[in-house]
Amino acid sequence: MSEEAPVLTEVRGPILIITLNRPEAKNAANLALSKGVAAAIDRLDADDALGVGIITGAGGTFCSGMDLKGFLKGERPSIPGRGFAGLTEAPPKKPLIAAVDGYALAGGMEIALSCDMIVANRNAKFGIPEVKRGLAAAAGGLIRMPRQMPIRVAMEFALTGEFFGAARAYELGIINRLTDGPALDAALELAAAIGANGPLAVKASKQVIVESRLWPEDQMWKKQQEIVGPVFVSEDAREGAAAFAEKRAPNWKGK
Repeated sequence: MSEEAPVLTEVRGPILIITLNRPEAKNAANLALSKGVAAAIDRLDADDALGVGIITGAGGTFCSGMDLKGFLKGERPSIPGRGFAGLTEAPPKKPLIAAVDGYALAGGMEIALSCDMIVANRNAKFGIPEVKRGLAAAAGGLIRMPRQMPIRVAMEFALTGEFFGAARAYELGIINRLTDGPALDAALELAAAIGANGPLAVKASKQVIVESRLWPEDQMWKKQQEIVGPVFVSEDAREGAAAFAEKRAPNWKGK
């Protein structure tokens, strides 16, 4: 993609790096950016050579939310069935890490909350300040925040619209790793650790963790078996055991 594209992609081994590329607008999401993210997510899920994605922002910030200039013109940075930024209502089946530098505000925070893991620079700032503009954090902030942090804390952030720092986010358990350097570097380390594992096992493990929250107790073991059963009889399962016995790195086939 050209440097002027609102979303850039780069492949590093099994990792797909998705970069929000509107630095002049603090990577605020417009419709073009949303379409670019959706296309990148489709690529991540469709390409068997890719095992994990990272989404980050250009120019030292993650995403400042919705492009309000576009909003005033009647544009909405949301795709039917995909949500804000082409992501919040339909995250990928494969793991996705948010690498946050600078600000992740409003829709930017909602993008990060849509990811499976978050890595952030210690100076990063988070928040859902929509109420300060007479709006509501309807792209997942009001739904995901009380599921990912104590409900009273989520209530305070949602109703005051105040920002909070990466250290506080880490204390609340919504950030996996804090870094003094660029968030992307730390996210690449985390992604590499995931990408080195069996792709079928990683994908199934994510699916169980995501879906099991809604499973009735009397059905959870059956539902888990439906997802992980094929993993245990896969070629990759045999390869993993053989590689361990032979003291070598496994050669995954995703089969």
